Parts: sequence; structure tokens; C-alpha cells
Amino acid sequence: MTATSPRRLLTLGINASFHDSAAALMVDGEVIAAAEEERFTRVKHGKRPVPFTAWELPYHAIDFCLKEAGATLGDLAHVAYSFDPRRFLGDRAPDGRFTLPLQPSDFEAGPWENPWDPLFAAYVMSAPRLLTDAVPHHLRKRFAGVRHADAPYRWHFVPHHLCHQASAFLAAPFSSCAVMTLDGRGEQASTCYGRYRDHRYEALGEVHVPHSLGLLYERVTSHLGFLHSSDEYKVMAMAALGTPRYADLLREHLVVDADGQYRTLPLDLTARFGPARVPGSAMGEAYLDLAASLQDVLEETALRLAVWLRERTGEDRLAMAGGVALNCVMNSRLRDAGIFREVWVQPAAGDAGTALGAALWVDALARSGQADRGTDTSTDAATDVATGGTMTTKARGSEDGKTSGTASGTTDGAVLLAERRWQMDHAYLGPAYSDEEIEALLQWAQLRYRKVENVAAETAALLAGNKIIGWFQGRMEFGPRALGARSLLASPVDPAMQARLNELKDREDFRPVAPAVNREDLADWFEPAEANGGESPFMLFVYNVKPGRGERIPSALHTDRTARVQTVDAATNPVFHDLLQAVGERTGVPVLVNTSFNVRGEPIVGTPKAALEAFFSTPLDALVIGSFILEK
Repeated sequence: MTATSPRRLLTLGINASFHDSAAALMVDGEVIAAAEEERFTRVKHGKRPVPFTAWELPYHAIDFCLKEAGATLGDLAHVAYSFDPRRFLGDRAPDGRFTLPLQPSDFEAGPWENPWDPLFAAYVMSAPRLLTDAVPHHLRKRFAGVRHADAPYRWHFVPHHLCHQASAFLAAPFSSCAVMTLDGRGEQASTCYGRYRDHRYEALGEVHVPHSLGLLYERVTSHLGFLHSSDEYKVMAMAALGTPRYADLLREHLVVDADGQYRTLPLDLTARFGPARVPGSAMGEAYLDLAASLQDVLEETALRLAVWLRERTGEDRLAMAGGVALNCVMNSRLRDAGIFREVWVQPAAGDAGTALGAALWVDALARSGQADRGTDTSTDAATDVATGGTMTTKARGSEDGKTSGTASGTTDGAVLLAERRWQMDHAYLGPAYSDEEIEALLQWAQLRYRKVENVAAETAALLAGNKIIGWFQGRMEFGPRALGARSLLASPVDPAMQARLNELKDREDFRPVAPAVNREDLADWFEPAEANGGESPFMLFVYNVKPGRGERIPSALHTDRTARVQTVDAATNPVFHDLLQAVGERTGVPVLVNTSFNVRGEPIVGTPKAALEAFFSTPLDALVIGSFILEK
């Protein structure tokens, strides 16, 4: 940038309060980078969602985003944090002070739900200072020169579920849509509804904790012997193996009311369904049936909420986010119900995506001239999400009480936003590595490799030989799904391939793997191919295999003969598209099973070094990394 060139509008979004820590960066209305912290630190989900970790910001992900923009922390105009501590605090600390017990047993029932909630709130309130003062030494270069006391950017605490909502309607390929967020919890809400139309967002209501579909699913996940806020997708996979014989019992504890409201009533899982499963023990029929029942009731509830939202908004398209929206079976029920003409789910729908939503929201306000305006709101530090408000501070605002409310720009109850300049056509927003960088590492490690001119053709030959391939190409995906950038790939023709992949990844044997197919070949293999415009780029919907096709791709199908399909577009991932085409030409089956490049308990690989470590510590047959192939 020259001295006479206009200053770029850089907006950084951060998620750090619970889990799936992440950062996203926008430049002049366009998202240029987004990544989860786990891909850099190799800690699954970045951290556990406990109060003691709320101070940990995604420094590595922020560093990557700044690097991608050729910027430093001092170049930012806005920092948007996807949690509003004032909404969480309410009136529980009117003088800005609270008591923290030295022992949890000292905790007495009072205004707090948990004895460590005050610590959590204090850490979140300190986030502006932590951004400048707690940076790891090896990352200080891009954070240097900025002090908390006089930081040049404006800091925004944005309500958690508003961030989920914005990550959907400001990213979806819709000019107008209904919006639904289904999650565990934010400051207070667990479920939110809205409408986006004519560059305006109107909030239409929310459900508050303890009533939460996400928390109910988490509780059953724990009862089934898995890790909550992590392994819910395993319960979804289990559901296909059971019978929903407990559905009526669960329905007694989940009451859907009018106006999009519902209540989750107290439920003693052990008393109603027997003892919790010991992790690692056998998966008995009762546990499978409980998973099936939970999934069935979740889908029914989502459908009823969607019917209300369709009638309330009059919109025929739905954009979704929130951790529950990663449930691809539920999403498919919504798609096929005909309530909405199209259903779009933001691929980083969990908490990582709130970093994206925070950046999108504040950028849209800033470009409409609103994010820098405001008046003293010390008596109402957290403006109501129904007006789209955010709590905004300059660098010291969270400490000295000098806060300003971002002007909401409301018109007839809706927030007027700047015109969109970006939509989420793909999720390849993470770091990429050049052939020069990759080869330097291979040579330093003294590894044997070969460089190839036609990566697709060479890899197709290996896959046709029933090899399992580690595939590391281009920019890393944002979100929990491997979408052909950091993937394990194999042919679906061999019926034993699913078991081989699960053994390689040290996964439970009931876990399915997903098929990838070029968009233009979808209708030849799966149905309903016309749904959602013939696209499923983010692997968030299930399909039925077409009659006569299942026998040719047995390892791509789940027990119920469905498949979580990813469609691949030549415009967004040309290398993966070429590979699928080459495999089809060689074998007659243009489908590959695609699962994430990791093993159980570890994040998806993010760097060439992590890819090499995974390759040599597993029975992978080959690694295709950039233009290079390594074989065992």
C-alpha cells in the first residue's frame, strides 16, 4: 500500500470463548482467510470448553490471517469477538466485581449457574488486553507495536448467536432467506431465528438455555460414552444402527410450543434408559436405540420449528448455522420436507464459524457507516440482539466501563447492512504451501519422493490399485469436514475399504466414510440430485444411492444405504475435480471415498510436517502432497 492509496478496511473475527477457537479476516467486504486454531497447535478443537481456557485466543490462526493479508495487528480497523460478556453477566456484577471460590465445594446457589462462571466472564472481558499482551513469543512479529491502551482498531463484543446467524445469511448464496441457528448455548440463547431481505436483518426470536437441542444432544452423547462438544457426529452415525423405541420417552421431555419456542424438561437419563455406557465398551442394542431415538426426535423438532419459521418469514430459502446444523441427517430431512425450496448450511456451522460471522457482521456495519458511531450506553452495556446491537469498545473499554453501543441502523425493526461483496462458494480459506516449501521439507527430512507432472493421472493409478492415499493439496478447508484439500482418499469399489479406513484411523467400526463425486456426475449415482440446485459442496446432506449403483460403491454407503455426499466443482477445486475425472476414466466409477486426513483424537493435518507425521505413523500407502508422491 502506497502513501496515497486508500486504507483497506480490515476486520478480524475471533472465536475463543468455548471451543473450536478460530479466526477469520475480511478485507474491504471480502473474506480472504479463515482457520481453526487446532490445525496449528494440534490440540483437538483448540481447547476444551471449560472456564479455565476462555483466556486462550487463537493466536496462530490470527497470525495466519494477518499473514494472508500482508498485514499486522496495527493495520486492523475492527476486531470482532463472538461473545458478549455483558449479555452473559446481566446484572450479576453491578459494581464490576464478583467472588470466585477457591474450592467448588464452597459454591452456594446464587446468581451463577457454575462456580467458575465469574472466571469465565473475567477472561472474556480481558480479551482485548490478551490480544496484545499474551501473544506467544514466536508469533510476536505480526502483533508487535500495538499496545492495549492505545490500540488503533475498534473492539466489538458481538452476541454469540448473532455471529452464528450472520455466518449463515451473510455467506449463503441467497439475497433473501429465513435464518435458523441451532446450537448448544451462547450467552443466554440456544436457538435463534431471523430473516434477511434487502440487505436488512431482522431478528425474530430466540430460545434460552437451559432449553437447548444442542445441550440435550450433548447429554446423550456423554451418556453413550463419548466426549460431549466433540463426538456428537458419532451418535448421529450410531442412529442408523438402532430402532427409535425410546422416542416417545424423549418426546415427553421435549415440548414444542408456539412461536418457535420449545422446552427441554428435566431428564434423568440413567433412570429412564439405564446406566451410562463405559467409554470403549461394547455398543449394546439399548445404546443404539437411544441414539436412534434422539436423532428421530431432533429431526421432528427441527421440522416443526422450520414450519413455524417458514410461515413467519414468508421466505422459501433457509440458511442455517450452529453446531446442531452439522447434523447432516437432520439437514436432509429439512431439505426433503419441502418446507423450503432450498436449504443452505454454513460449512463451519459450529463455534469456529462464529469467527466468520463476527467479522461479516461488523464489516457489514462498518461499510454502511455504523460500526464507528455510537453513544454512551453504560447503563445498557449490551444492546438487545433483536436490534442487531453489539457492545463496542475502544481498546480500554472493557476495563474502564467506557463502552459505546454500535448504532444499529434499524428500520422497522430490521438492521440495515451494507451490500454484500462476497458469498461462500467454497471453504478453502486456510493456508496453502508451495511446491518449493514442500520440497525443501522433503529434502531436509531426507525422504524418498518423486515429482510428477500430472498429479491427477498418477494418483488415479494408485487409487485404481486399491491404495489408500493421503491427499494434501491447495488451501486448507475451514470447518470440520475434509473436502478434498486435507483428505484420505480411496476407491469405494472394494467392500472392505470402509473397514480398512476405520482401522487406519483407529475409529469405531460403525463409522461411515463419505463419497465425493463431481457435480456433473451426481445424478448418475445419487438422489435427489436436483435438490439444492444439484449441489452439496460441504458434505452436509445425505443422499440415497440410485438403484443398481450401490453394488459398485459399497464402501461409500452407510448401513442404511445412504451416503453423505460431497459434490466437487471444477471452479473451486480443479485438482480434486481432475482426480475424480481421471479415476472415472480409469475404473468406470467416478466416485472416491473421502474422509479427513487425521487419526482419532487428533485434528485434521494442517501443515506438510503434520501430513508427513500422519503418513509415517499409519498404514497409509502413499502421500500425494503438492506435486510430490511418497510411497511405502
